[in-house]
Amino acid sequence: MRARWKNVVLADSDATIVVEGNHYFPPHSLNPAYLKESDTHTTCPWKGEASYYHVEVDGEMKKDAAWTYPEPKEKAQHIKDYVAFGEGIEVVE
Repeated sequence: MRARWKNVVLADSDATIVVEGNHYFPPHSLNPAYLKESDTHTTCPWKGEASYYHVEVDGEMKKDAAWTYPEPKEKAQHIKDYVAFGEGIEVVE
């Protein structure tokens, strides 16, 4: 699977984990040059607190376009530190 925005590869992996229809990419598959930490956090009842990233390519930013669970609840431990991408980010095989 590959995550792209503005023709730039943000993540590339054949070992994503699909949860609730989202592909979660392992940390080593990310291109960190395009991910900027956000102050946004949300809470999922079964996964825990999500931390967000803005995606920035060529000076253009897509706010809160990716998220991760750095300290997930027990049932979501398998996606700890994996990153999923939201609306507007192309995730394809």
